Amino acid sequence: MYAISLGDDGAELCPLEPWQAAEFLAHMDRGREFIGRHNGLPDIVTDLESSRAYLQTYAEKTAADTGRLFGIRVEGTLVGAVLLRTLDVAQGTAEAGCWLEPSAVGRGLVTRAVRAVIDWAVEERAVHRVDWWVSSDNEPSIAVARRLGMTKEGVLRESYLYRGERHDEEIWSVLAPEWRAARRGPR
Repeated sequence: MYAISLGDDGAELCPLEPWQAAEFLAHMDRGREFIGRHNGLPDIVTDLESSRAYLQTYAEKTAADTGRLFGIRVEGTLVGAVLLRTLDVAQGTAEAGCWLEPSAVGRGLVTRAVRAVIDWAVEERAVHRVDWWVSSDNEPSIAVARRLGMTKEGVLRESYLYRGERHDEEIWSVLAPEWRAARRGPR
């Protein structure tokens, strides 16, 4: 299996596949309450069967070139993930997302991991636009969008029903020319 280094701290990004369902479930169990504050995945991945089914969905998306799921590991332990929830190469669009368990928060892992995934999407798959949809209440995720140089495009008021409560969703994005210019840095 391949892995992409995320820096000198032993963090790496690697694919998550159905055969890793037990490990994925253990990760979800460690972070269930924390991840579930803004992400519905802990309500979906509740046992080994649902864990395998979720990973299988992304294996099928990978095979169809319509999405990707990558685990974030620190010293070999799965602590989070970054995904391209959608990937439409013909249209040149993708939607990125992420989560972390509490032990991994505050280390810049998501920013580094999403940067690697956007680099891949833009440079290898010719994606023109990457979206980042986030609950307006999720300040850490909004901070990631800002650090990545994304632009806030708008707010969908009370558009996301989650655990019986309506939440506003913000849409952030970055376009390939902006991404490349920011990666080159100031001249």
